Amino acid sequence: MPCSLPARALQYISAPEGLDKRDSMKATGMSSRPEPGKPRGVLRQRLEAGVFQHRRQLPAPALSDWIEHYWQVDWHLEGAPPRQQETLPHPSVHLVIEPGEAGIHGVHTGRYARWLSGNAYAFGIKFRPGGFQPFLRGDVSMLTNRSLPVASILGGASDAWVEAIRATVDFPTRVALAERFLGERRPSADPKVAQATACVARIATDPAITSVEQLIAEGEAGKRSLQRLFKQYVGVGPKWIINRYRLHEAVARIQAGAVVDWTQLALELGYFDQAHFIRDFHALIGMTPGDFARREASS
Repeated sequence: MPCSLPARALQYISAPEGLDKRDSMKATGMSSRPEPGKPRGVLRQRLEAGVFQHRRQLPAPALSDWIEHYWQVDWHLEGAPPRQQETLPHPSVHLVIEPGEAGIHGVHTGRYARWLSGNAYAFGIKFRPGGFQPFLRGDVSMLTNRSLPVASILGGASDAWVEAIRATVDFPTRVALAERFLGERRPSADPKVAQATACVARIATDPAITSVEQLIAEGEAGKRSLQRLFKQYVGVGPKWIINRYRLHEAVARIQAGAVVDWTQLALELGYFDQAHFIRDFHALIGMTPGDFARREASS
């Protein structure tokens, strides 16, 4: 197995996005489960208070090998101008249900932007990297930058389940319905799911990982084996994930409000020079790091 895990990465697997592992282990019921930590990759964090609500909930232990968390975004913009939300997606498959549509969305490799208007919601299930493959029973890369109807993967019974989700406005009830539906379809344990999750966790939690060669140097698996694992179980290659998470780190540093030395940050993230870092940042986020920092400071 090519990914050995430090303690911080083990916490990521047990308790994604910053949740303390001890809290996760105590999470045995809906009321006792804490929310995941602060999300990363959200490019517009300062939206008008009272208009948006973002909630997240960890899965029950029985489903935690495959599901990272449940989430729901509610927006109330009736009579107000539309608002744009932008994110840098993680290497995860999402199942999303809204009032007028429902779908299973593969990893989105670009910046995700959406205009929100009116009063509506989106309820979602974020699967762990590698965690959707046993439900798909196929190569997850077929979903990359694509969306498919829920029933095309989870069967015709999912239509009634989607309608049941829409019929309630209560987030905990939606989570309970999702856990019951997916629990009845819980796949058998697959060591490759754990391996893929561990590899992505190592990349996400260790900023020193800046190349695929560093990952394969830790184990016996070769580069081609690692690429096949990621293609089949995650949907994107390890090089893409390394680049995505180092840009997540850059965005987080800027959003923290501290003065950033761009040259030093570029070197810490594994870039040869500042120019390459700025090029990648601009290509994905649509502006230079300096412009992004000024927008964050003024918002």
